[in-house]
Amino acid sequence: MKTCLVVDDSAVIRKVARRIFETMNFRVGEAEDGQMALAACGETMPDAILLDWNMPTMDGYDFLKALRQTPGGEKPKVLFCTTENDVGAIARALHAGADEYIMKPFDREIVTAKLAQVGFASEIGAF
Repeated sequence: MKTCLVVDDSAVIRKVARRIFETMNFRVGEAEDGQMALAACGETMPDAILLDWNMPTMDGYDFLKALRQTPGGEKPKVLFCTTENDVGAIARALHAGADEYIMKPFDREIVTAKLAQVGFASEIGAF
């Protein structure tokens, strides 16, 4: 079973994302900020990460830079979530190592399409 770590300071967003990923047969973990996410990745590296950009303690950008320098940190497909449609912010995230981005609010259809784009088509193909 594929795993996903949902990283967002909003409990509501984490709950919605968890339900979406679980319907696609992902085992889901959660973290409230980048620091907690980095600790979770140190224990078990997930296959995918849904990453909020603006969080306290450690934001998505700093988490992503640290993740990609961690042993095995190149493995997860990272979908970063943002409410900003600033092309510069999106480019910065992709340059830092994000594989794709999702605008908030998102739904199952958007997540499914983005997962397919980053290489999970066979896992979600039945949907």
